[in-house]
Amino acid sequence: MLGDVDPERDRDGSRAPEDLAAAAPDPEPATRLRLGWRFVVPLVTAGAGIMFAMSFQAAQGDDLRADRDLPSLIVEGDSRNEAKAKELDALLQEVEALTTANGPKDTRLEALNGQAERVAATAAATKVEGPVVEVVLDDSDRRLDSLPDRFTPDDIVVHQQDVQAVVNALWASGAEAMMIQDQRVISTSAVRCVGNTLILQGRVYAPPYRIQAIGPVDSMLRGLDADPTIQTYLDYVQAVGLGWQVNTNPSVEFPAYSGSVDLAHATPIR
Repeated sequence: MLGDVDPERDRDGSRAPEDLAAAAPDPEPATRLRLGWRFVVPLVTAGAGIMFAMSFQAAQGDDLRADRDLPSLIVEGDSRNEAKAKELDALLQEVEALTTANGPKDTRLEALNGQAERVAATAAATKVEGPVVEVVLDDSDRRLDSLPDRFTPDDIVVHQQDVQAVVNALWASGAEAMMIQDQRVISTSAVRCVGNTLILQGRVYAPPYRIQAIGPVDSMLRGLDADPTIQTYLDYVQAVGLGWQVNTNPSVEFPAYSGSVDLAHATPIR
């Protein structure tokens, strides 16, 4: 009630000094907390500084989470390889011309050069011209939802074995020289596919894949028709629309192969 007097208070309504002293909080925990933060804050700041420094060192000023356009990187690398190949070809021609003009006349050297010239055509080290059979393989343009039953996305793209089947059939039926896309094929050339791209001698290609062979045209055409692997491919041409074209040309010139012929991973047959 309004007229009641709190025994805990004196007349002016304030607590007695001894009561205030008893109610005051203990200052020691607050002091300990402030002392703790005095050490924690520098540690956190130092740790953050170390993390920022490591991030900068790794990124070198670039965005670590920036989008990586893999197709663009592949195209850029392929362009560099093509430019270097052309540069190498020009340098080899320059070396050959200088050697012929200024090289010392030596009977043994001339004999070795003669042997090299005799095998140059077989090694694809010279230009060659003749009648050509051309085969073009391409992915199907059908949509996945339009595929017949029992067919999968793998059935509408050209695979490594399809390219190899054409290459092997042409060699077996008398091909004397061959090109895939814009590169001359030699005995150590390997046709490899990753996904729906073709890798040949360090260069990456997308379909359509063009294979050209110089040699006896009629024999090579018969070889294509008789190959069982190619016949299987032609079944898929009819079923899902894979690309298949065969053309002939009376005369085409192939450039000389100018890449490396060193074997890096070979094991002698015993």
